[in-house]
Amino acid sequence: MASRALLLAVAGVVVAGCAVGLSGATDHIVGANRGWNPNINYSSWSANQTFYVGDLISFRYQKGTHNVFAVNETGYDNCTMDGVTGNWTSGKDFIPLPHPGTYFFICGNGFCQAGMKVAITVRIFDLGPEIYPPPAPGADNPPSSSSSSSSFAAGAWPAAAAAATALGAAAIIAL
Repeated sequence: MASRALLLAVAGVVVAGCAVGLSGATDHIVGANRGWNPNINYSSWSANQTFYVGDLISFRYQKGTHNVFAVNETGYDNCTMDGVTGNWTSGKDFIPLPHPGTYFFICGNGFCQAGMKVAITVRIFDLGPEIYPPPAPGADNPPSSSSSSSSFAAGAWPAAAAAATALGAAAIIAL
């Protein structure tokens, strides 16, 4: 009986800990009070941010004038649509960051050359990207999205949270 109570207590702590971790996600507003606009140094902005798995990156801009495309590094470097994996057009886009690695975003309406591009590196907790390298080339980084609303949101939470939730559920079922 004591082992069941201990198992339930541990499972509850694990599930509660994951819920607290997920609810503590940060929403990083690109460009802060300047938003997503031409002639802003987004490299400087991103260098002063720390992005973690489960955080959001938000783009605020004039709908119809600007947009956001997730591209690969070549697309980012050359301001092209190479490797497009998502696009958003609402003017107030919230994009989850579900995996560690580097994400590249550009404005696809011709403003990338005017500085509307940002690269961010997402870490797992405070261990740094060097311990958890980005997924291998060809892997799903970031997940694809073909509409103006992000498909990142479906299943975007870290695998550890899902595993912990499953552990908690298994412990309760075992009782």
